[in-house]
Amino acid sequence: MASKRGRRGFGNVRQRASGKWQARYPGPDGQMRNAPTMFASKRTAEQWLSVTETQIIKGEWIDPEKAKVTLGNYADQWITQRPGLRPRTVELYRWLLRKHIEADLGGVELGKLSTAIVRQWRADRLAAGVSESVTAKAYRLLRAILTTAVDEDKILQRNPCRVRGADKENPAERPILTVPQVFDLAGRMPERFRALVLLAAFASLRWGEVSALRRCDVAEDGSWVRISRALVEVPGRGLIVGPPKSRAGVRTLIVPAAIRRDVVKHLDAFVKPEHDALLFTGERAGNPVRRPNFSQRTKWTEVVAKMGLKGLHFHDLRHAGNIWASKAGTSTKDLMARMGHDDMRAALIYQRATSDADERIADRLSKLVDQHRTGNADDDDDGLSGQPVPVG
Repeated sequence: MASKRGRRGFGNVRQRASGKWQARYPGPDGQMRNAPTMFASKRTAEQWLSVTETQIIKGEWIDPEKAKVTLGNYADQWITQRPGLRPRTVELYRWLLRKHIEADLGGVELGKLSTAIVRQWRADRLAAGVSESVTAKAYRLLRAILTTAVDEDKILQRNPCRVRGADKENPAERPILTVPQVFDLAGRMPERFRALVLLAAFASLRWGEVSALRRCDVAEDGSWVRISRALVEVPGRGLIVGPPKSRAGVRTLIVPAAIRRDVVKHLDAFVKPEHDALLFTGERAGNPVRRPNFSQRTKWTEVVAKMGLKGLHFHDLRHAGNIWASKAGTSTKDLMARMGHDDMRAALIYQRATSDADERIADRLSKLVDQHRTGNADDDDDGLSGQPVPVG
């Protein structure tokens, strides 16, 4: 940009009636803009212009108008536009946003957020009695939203969520389970839910996965189950069918031989002959079993309390199965495939896991059950047959 003698080549400064100096500059689009603040001296105004010019040249300039959008509006759009979120995840994000973020930060412009503000918001949440776990979840959501504002939308130069340790959770220690306890629990269930408990534990299945199983997803001899879908409870919509929690969640699992008889017995007694008949239903013909109804029908809370396992969650069955499987001497890759875990390498983990490895896992789990039934515990099992196994 050509300039007259004695005038700046980029932007201009002028002194206002207040005595302070104002800087104006052309943005990348050629539109003239005012600096967001006034300056105490001409020199500081010109220094600010020099920095701004460098940012524009390097492509690092942030349009201050974009930064005026409020966090609440931006976060709402972020959730709506986020691809691939499961219904339960959307529900969780909106709850965290509504309950723990919007009240204090929803009306704040993105450009005015700072680490100090975020730190104070977190401290206020904890002081109000919000658990460390929930506060960490809300913080991680806020950080993810603002990461998009920095990296993709170029609204902020850096993420203000820089509070050390704010993303960490220290969950309470979970109850412990042993192989005998799983069979004890299954035996205390109504007969139509016995196999559900056993499959959840010995095949490491999530609630949504085991409740979505159909006759066509299970071998006639009970030797394998195929996980290709999950049932999800969505407020206002009820139960919907969706994919498993992750790409690695789509898998076929070998069922330990020791519980196949239980699976076949359930197929014969409680499952309709149709190809797509649900494996587990309520007592009303064909209706899928819902988590609250299952808990009420089985008297879950009372049953686990009587067993000395107060606070046991259904998901703890899956955790127990994961721990037992990890003792089978298989690789992390094969173990992750059986669990249906997903991460950056999820596709490779699932594709490379071999059926032979899965067979070894199933055989090992079957051995644990046989030891429980015969009372011949292997001293090398380090407590798998009768001693507590930590869950979590």
